[in-house]
Amino acid sequence: MSIRDWPAAERPREKLLEQGALVLSDAELLAIFLRTGVAGKSAVDLARHLLHQFGSLRGLLEADQLTFSRQLGLGPAKFAQLQAVLEMARRHLAEKLSRNSVLESPVAVRDYLKAMLRHEPHEVFGCLFLDSKHRVLAFEALFQGSINTTSVYPRQVVKRALAHNAAALILCHNHPSGVSEPSQADRVLTRRLTEALDLVDVRVLDHFIVGEGEPLSMAEYGWM
Repeated sequence: MSIRDWPAAERPREKLLEQGALVLSDAELLAIFLRTGVAGKSAVDLARHLLHQFGSLRGLLEADQLTFSRQLGLGPAKFAQLQAVLEMARRHLAEKLSRNSVLESPVAVRDYLKAMLRHEPHEVFGCLFLDSKHRVLAFEALFQGSINTTSVYPRQVVKRALAHNAAALILCHNHPSGVSEPSQADRVLTRRLTEALDLVDVRVLDHFIVGEGEPLSMAEYGWM
């Protein structure tokens, strides 16, 4: 049966417009993105099939172009559309974050860093550069490494902080393993960067580690 033959209250698009996106399942949300199904499968059936193939909605969203485009009902055009949607979401989070001091927006900081780093297959180290009122000036991914380690050079971090005329910053990196607990190397690096930046009057507010779940704040755990 085509989705058009379903009762209006059960159709994903009508359901979203009537009740909001939060009530939709992953398959229903994906079906709206797909718009149409394939022979023998409605858009919802196809969405369920794709979620099974990728293991989860996150698995589909983070798939590379080749893997994504090989699947039934997908292709380069759909991949491009999806990347555009994800980038719009990241820019929306960045705009929300830039309106207020990051100290007033801890949830927005975590959401933004998750969007920027959680999908990365290798370790990436970055900084949120802040002005004197702790509003975001810029985000930069400064270093990329292997699946479990990356080399970070304090001199380069200091250089970029001065280039942005930053008064403070937030350090961040991801753990592709999903485990957010900081290693001893993470703690040593945080201390070295804090000391180096202190020499040029740039304050390190926090160091977030992005894994599964919510990013871990080293400041909240008293590790800074």
